[in-house]
Parts: sequence; C-alpha cells; structure tokens
Amino acid sequence: MSKRVILTIIGIMTLSLIGVGVIQFFWVKWSVNLDEKNFDAKVYTALNNVKRKLRLDADMLEFDNIYRRNAVSVNIPIPKSIIVNPSELLESINKDKLHQYLRNELKDHGITLKYEYGVYSNDLHAYFIENGNYTATIGDTTRSSNIVGINPLSKAEYKVLLFNDEAFEPGYINLYFPDKTRFLWSSVIPILTLSVLFTGLILFCFSYTIYIIFRQKKVSEMKTDFINNMTHEFKTPIATISLASDSILSPTIIENKDKVSRFIQIIKQENQRMLSQVEKVLQMAQIEKQDLQLKYTTFDLHEIVEDAIINAELKVQAKGGSISTDLRATPSDLEGDVTHISSIVNNLLDNAEKYSPDHPTIHIATSSSKGGITLSIQDNGIGMTKEAQKSIFEKFYRVPTGNVHNVKGFGLGLSYVKAMVDAHGGKVSVKSDVGKGSTFSIFLPYKKP
Repeated sequence: MSKRVILTIIGIMTLSLIGVGVIQFFWVKWSVNLDEKNFDAKVYTALNNVKRKLRLDADMLEFDNIYRRNAVSVNIPIPKSIIVNPSELLESINKDKLHQYLRNELKDHGITLKYEYGVYSNDLHAYFIENGNYTATIGDTTRSSNIVGINPLSKAEYKVLLFNDEAFEPGYINLYFPDKTRFLWSSVIPILTLSVLFTGLILFCFSYTIYIIFRQKKVSEMKTDFINNMTHEFKTPIATISLASDSILSPTIIENKDKVSRFIQIIKQENQRMLSQVEKVLQMAQIEKQDLQLKYTTFDLHEIVEDAIINAELKVQAKGGSISTDLRATPSDLEGDVTHISSIVNNLLDNAEKYSPDHPTIHIATSSSKGGITLSIQDNGIGMTKEAQKSIFEKFYRVPTGNVHNVKGFGLGLSYVKAMVDAHGGKVSVKSDVGKGSTFSIFLPYKKP
C-alpha cells in the first residue's frame, strides 16, 4: 500500500469522525432544546392554572365582602359583575394558598425540581411575596427584596401577569428553577457519555490501526532490504565457490596440489560464511517462536571479551585503528549461555568496526553493578540520530550510513543482541551522537534468572 493511499484513508476517516462528532453535537443540542420546550410548556400551563385559581379566590373574596356589606338590606340585589381595584386584588393574595397552588400544579405536571417564586407589584415596585413569605413593606425601599435589581427572581424566565383582565396590570408572578440546566442535561448525559466513549474507542482503534499500517509498511520495506542484502551476501560466496570449483577442475590446476588445497580452503571459508549468515536467520526465527533453549554454564566474561578482541583486532588494525580495554568487574564470572554471550560481544565489536570508517578507536570496559556486570563498548564512528536509536533493536533495521556504502549485513545483529540479553534477564541501552560515535551498554546478572 502506497503512502498516498494511506494518507487518503487517514483523511477520509478523519473527516468521517469529525462529521460524526458534529452530528452528535447537533443531535444533543436538538434533544436538549426539545426537552426545554416541553418543560417550558408544562411550567406555563401550571402557572396559568395558578393564575386562574388566584382570580377565582379574589372574586370569591370580593363577593363575600359585598354580601356582608349588604346583608342588612335583603332587598339590595347582589351585583352581576364585581368591580374592584386591581392593586387590591394583587395584595389580597393568600401566600399559603399561592404556595399550595404552585406546588400542586407543578407536581401534577411532573415537575419536581427545586424552585423559587415571587409576586411582583407594579404599584409597590417590589416583590411582596417570595417563596411563601410576605417580604415587602409599603414605603420601605431598603429591604433586599424591594431592590429588584439584586433579586435573582428578576432574571427568572417564567413570568405570568396576574389580574391582567382589569383596567391596568397590577403585577405578575415569577418562577425560577436554579437546577433547570442540570436537569435538562441529565437526560442526555448517559447517552452523551456513551457516545463520547464509543467515539473515543473508534478514534483509538483508528489511530492504532494507522500506527500498525505504518509499522507494517516500515517492516515490509526493511524485509525487502533484508532480502536484497541476503541475496547479495549469498551471491558473492556462491560465485566464489563456483569459480574455485571450476578452477580445481581445470587440467592445469588439478595436478597442482598446492593450488587445489588453496581453492579448497577458499571454498571452505565461503561455505562457512554462508552457514554463519543462515545461522543468524535461524536463530532469530527460533527467538521469535520462543523456541530457543539456553545452555547455562559458569564462565568468565573477561575471557570472552579478550577472545572477541583477538577476532576483531585484525580488521580494526587494517583500518589504522585500535582497541583498548578497562576490565574492572570483580568478580567477572557469570551464569549464562557461553555461545550466545560470545555472539553478543562479537556482534557489538563487529558493528563498532563497521560503522567507524576511518581509524576506529574502540574502548571496552566492564564494571561491577548491583546483581551483575555492566559491559560497555564505545566507538568513534558515524553515530546515529535519536530517531534511529529508537529502531536499532528492531529486526531488519539498518542505520542509514550516509556516504558509507560498504556496510553489509542483514539488520539482525542488534535485534539478536537485545533478544539474547533479555533472555538472560539483562538490559541493553545505547547512547549516540551523530558524527561522534556510539556507546552500547549491557547489564548481565550474575545468576540465572
């Protein structure tokens, strides 16, 4: 899959996720608005019912007053229409009945939220009933309830005029729900939470999938590079073996024992070289399947280091370089698989020589650590970037060498090193700067983990 296709898929999925998020946002907003409209309708219905009951109470009260005033004269008829002062009607409201009417009406409409209410008089310019209590005093403008600007009821959104069928509007009743917003959102919060959760899971899976795609693409490229390198690594010894075999069969050579012996030695060396490369691949396959059996024995790490130096010194000296040591670990005996520990040291020394193109200076040191020994191998080679340091222990990964084109290999050496160190219960790390070289540090425990 090309990078362009991957980026196109990422773009489409990103737009899709944004689209889903926008749709969810508008759906939640629409749902809350719908609930708010239903809530408002119930509140106004309840308030209008309260208003009608207050009007009925006021009419009945005035009827009783007129009846009592005219009770002494049985010949005076009761008037068909009652004309009263609207301001007097407002002030005649019974606070207890108002409280009961409001509570019952809201409950009948399924509204159980905490609320605050007040009756405002246009004549007094103040709330004279608040939450079931008389609060206003005529002529007293210092009381907090009389100062409308600082009263929270002045910002209430529910307002119904009282006795507005008279000559003028005497006042109104205000209703305020402090927890209204939380109540409206409480119905959608569970769905919204699940929506955010599932969207988050989709986003996580999408991100992880993209990560895996890029990782697989990188692995695929490294495998292609590995196959190319392996083909080259095998092609050279095969060609050499073929040439040596043809030379031996030549009549002029076959009679010369010295030349035959020389060509046979070349064939043997090249064959050993191919076997070594195949062994690396097979070892990594065994490690990947977790089928590798380590043979633990007690050995001296310093002896392994000195043997590895003998093998690497000729190549280092051929480049005009040198290898120095500072072996201070005491004791230097470990429990482990000697073959694999030797391969670890040889691999690191081989890398130090390969990635130090001119006059390589390699320094090997050991030191005692808590529970084991720390081995470090330092070189003055080309070094590597921070980005490369994150990938060097991955299979098939090879550090870009810039202008150095003669560095061969499969990209399995450091992945093998890490796998073997982990298998022994140790740790491996690297410090490097571009152009200044690298230092690999390995901790190996004294005892079998």
